[in-house]
Amino acid sequence: MSQVSSPIFSPFTSLGRKSIGSLSFAFSLRSPAATPSPLSLRFPISPSSPPPFTRLRLTSLRTMASHIVGYPRMGPKRELKFALESFWDGKSSAEDLQKVSKDLRSSIWKQMAEAGIKYIPSNTFSYYDQVLDTTAMIGAVPPRYGWKGGEIGFDVYFSMARGNASVPAMEMTKWFDTNYHYIVPELGPDVKFSYASHKAVDEYKEAKALGVDTVPVLVGPVSYLLLSKPAKGVDKNFSLLSLLDKIIPVYKQVVSDLKSAGATWIQFDEPKLVMDLEAHELKAFTLAYSELETSLFGLNVLIETYFADVPAEAYSVLTSLKGITGFGFDLVRGAKTIDLIKGGFPSGKYLFAGVVDGRNIWANDLAASLEVLHSIEGIVGKDKLVVSSSCSLLHTAVDLVNETKLDKEIKSWLAFAAQKVLEVNALAKELSGHKDQPFFSANATALASRKSSPRVTNQSVQIAVSDFFTYNSNSRHDIYYAC
Repeated sequence: MSQVSSPIFSPFTSLGRKSIGSLSFAFSLRSPAATPSPLSLRFPISPSSPPPFTRLRLTSLRTMASHIVGYPRMGPKRELKFALESFWDGKSSAEDLQKVSKDLRSSIWKQMAEAGIKYIPSNTFSYYDQVLDTTAMIGAVPPRYGWKGGEIGFDVYFSMARGNASVPAMEMTKWFDTNYHYIVPELGPDVKFSYASHKAVDEYKEAKALGVDTVPVLVGPVSYLLLSKPAKGVDKNFSLLSLLDKIIPVYKQVVSDLKSAGATWIQFDEPKLVMDLEAHELKAFTLAYSELETSLFGLNVLIETYFADVPAEAYSVLTSLKGITGFGFDLVRGAKTIDLIKGGFPSGKYLFAGVVDGRNIWANDLAASLEVLHSIEGIVGKDKLVVSSSCSLLHTAVDLVNETKLDKEIKSWLAFAAQKVLEVNALAKELSGHKDQPFFSANATALASRKSSPRVTNQSVQIAVSDFFTYNSNSRHDIYYAC
């Protein structure tokens, strides 16, 4: 790999290392090579296009309360995969890679804007993963990579992710229970933190230049530390949270830059809040955001969680934080969180309700999602309720419009990231009194088709299974012994 010291100001998933490890099922970087085609995130209207349910509908109603946590980075036809492999093989330049990345970001932002999404994320695009991007942002580079300060470039960044001829890569581990991975930060008491990557503000400005006002997304300081590990030679019992007061000044600088650039919202992803945390770990959230409160003054601040229920104690701590404008919850995998919301939600705060599943490929049950939204609407207030994805759409395929050879019936059951954006927007429109009845009708028809299709429900198999259990329940031998 060529050692290019080019600044990092963009995109994509937790790719593996030299073998470019595990991505979501939809796009493996080990797939056979193919010729990249021009970017096309829009939905062409042609005889070969998907039915209207899956096509992008342009709208000017961007006042509707809709939000996307994050979007797939790889590109609709794996453009980033090809660009990265070409760069790593020394067949293309840093500028070539940056051009592909910039085009992808532009297409994604414009797509969401045209779909009517109000709160559009930026800085969710990564060349490797969002935690490694944060490591670069705060300058937490292990000494073995020879970084001497300044803006972190591709040479140091990819050396941390993939290793080089002289040193191994940093450890990679699973991003919670998903198919994605992240590079684990190596921290200790002697790490000198500094503002070493301006990616977040650069991408915000990039979107703004296109006429798209975005919500910059940062991995929250507490989750970042809890996702880290003590560096080699550091006591394994070293308290990573003791570094909070050392990284907060860097976060303050980032926030200051974003405010100066014109940002009005900022999103902190704190997914560790869904875990069973100890009292001192929960206290760290209060300490961190109290310290950031002055810097955040004048900004709308969203703290986003995902992948599971937020435990009751964590919910209490989170919703008590000062200076926070809104709270995001996964209400697909976090059904118990709905009960917590019904039991009490802070007055005047926004609730970003993650009701569209970001972790599967299936069309959302819009009627069921509406039931959830209506059940909490009176508690939160219609003007404070924002329809959102349950998590980043990073974990699903990119766009169903490209599946031209897929069986039509099966295709009607599916919703990839581009279609999930439309589902979020459709739900937001309904809440604002602008229901798209054809869209909802098509959704109901697709769900009914999937439920009744012999491809899903095979009557002969059901009878055989029923007979098997009936036989064993009447047998003198317990089924477990029979097995």
